[in-house]
Amino acid sequence: MAPHRMLTGREVLRVVWLPGSDLLEGTCHCGATQVAEGPIEVWEWLLAHPVGHTAQSMTEAAR
Repeated sequence: MAPHRMLTGREVLRVVWLPGSDLLEGTCHCGATQVAEGPIEVWEWLLAHPVGHTAQSMTEAAR
């Protein structure tokens, strides 16, 4: 069996279940995270976080 690989890149958004809880954690490609109780809240945040940002603009803002 081949090892599992995770996608990376500017267009990758990730939602994972936090074991031992009823919570989901969404992670944006810029590294920002949000924890919520339901998938709708996580995906709404991910798709709107922040509107129009890019990995490059977040790196420049951190300087």
